[in-house]
Amino acid sequence: MGASPSVPQKSIHEFTVKDSKGIDVNLSNFNGKVLLVVNVASKCSFTNSNYTQLTELYNKYKDKGFEVLAFPCNQFLKQEPLTSEEAQQFACTRFKAEYPIFQKVRVNGPDAAPVYQFLKSSKGGFLGSSIKWNFTKFLIDKEGKVIKRYGSTTTPLAIEADIQNALGEV
Repeated sequence: MGASPSVPQKSIHEFTVKDSKGIDVNLSNFNGKVLLVVNVASKCSFTNSNYTQLTELYNKYKDKGFEVLAFPCNQFLKQEPLTSEEAQQFACTRFKAEYPIFQKVRVNGPDAAPVYQFLKSSKGGFLGSSIKWNFTKFLIDKEGKVIKRYGSTTTPLAIEADIQNALGEV
């Protein structure tokens, strides 16, 4: 039996990630906010609907303590061929994304980003913990704990009620 990697962190706020330009961002900066963490790609059939709806949700709830954290990933049929900076430009220009687009990461395998190891160990998915495709979403509470995981086919707007609940609006 293979041992799964140990992930001692108890909160997403304990991680530091790199932004699209390679500058460290401490996720403790998002303490007290509800987060939606998404692995994104520019060449996926889910790209238009997801980016459009992520921007819509962000604009609707950003002043209420909601933040989208997008991580470009090229692990699924190489559907994110852009560099980190190009992926950020793509999202900001084409979809008016004002939320953070971070550096490209791996979400599966031995080189998976530590933040994704934490997310997957917190909430496994259907048929195991590995991410199955682009636009897998993790809803995080204000304390940095994973509330729920959503597959690629779940649109951002379909989880709006869960976001409202996490924000204390229900």
